[in-house]
Amino acid sequence: MDNDRVRKAVREGYARRVQEGTSCCSGGSCGSSSSVGRGIGYTAEELRSVPAGADLGLGCGHPTAFANLRRGDVVLDLGCGAGIDCFLAAHAVGVEGRVIGVDMTPEMLDRARHNAQALGVTNVEFRLGEIENLPVGDATVDVVISNCVINLSPDKERVFREAYRVLRPGGRLVFSDVVRLGELPEEVRGSIEAYVGCVAGAARREEYLAMIRAAGFRSVRVLKEAPADFVVPNGTSLRIASVTIGAKKPASR
Repeated sequence: MDNDRVRKAVREGYARRVQEGTSCCSGGSCGSSSSVGRGIGYTAEELRSVPAGADLGLGCGHPTAFANLRRGDVVLDLGCGAGIDCFLAAHAVGVEGRVIGVDMTPEMLDRARHNAQALGVTNVEFRLGEIENLPVGDATVDVVISNCVINLSPDKERVFREAYRVLRPGGRLVFSDVVRLGELPEEVRGSIEAYVGCVAGAARREEYLAMIRAAGFRSVRVLKEAPADFVVPNGTSLRIASVTIGAKKPASR
């Protein structure tokens, strides 16, 4: 599948979701009742603490819950969407810290900035950009998070290298994402709708972990895993999983 075509389809698909208020699982894109997006871990208190428009139901995990964020940390959220994880991170790092959200969909950023204004937060900013080419300086970030976005990238290796570049030595990565536990049926592999629906672009679990290690990260580990079934239109079931993965950039000697 052509990379530019994929990015255009993803951008347009997520712009529609802002406008329509639909999640990535609407229309059956997540398959059976054991949906990946179910039970991802946000508490009722956390959801009450953010504007209603910040949660569009697009995540598959809760990376901020595993990131051990500290006061004063600088956090970068790849594919920030309407901002829910940014706002939770902003609370954790306090006014001494800072949160940067990056997204390639202008409509998402408009919603995120509106939500930030409604919440009155001053330690969050949102930047337009692709996660394969982050608009962030080298070694300026303490923690990189992402929630169900890397699977949408047609160049995952570059995303991991970019995350490594912007992290300070000793910095850490926590990603929640969808991975495959089996092979993709041909009708899913060639479906742009399945790509936008977080399935066709999902890497195999072992390949995903290997790409993170190849980018230079150490202590790569799966922090949480929830298998699920994706059912394609012909009734074939594909085994996938929502995983939350942690890793560290080596500290300087």
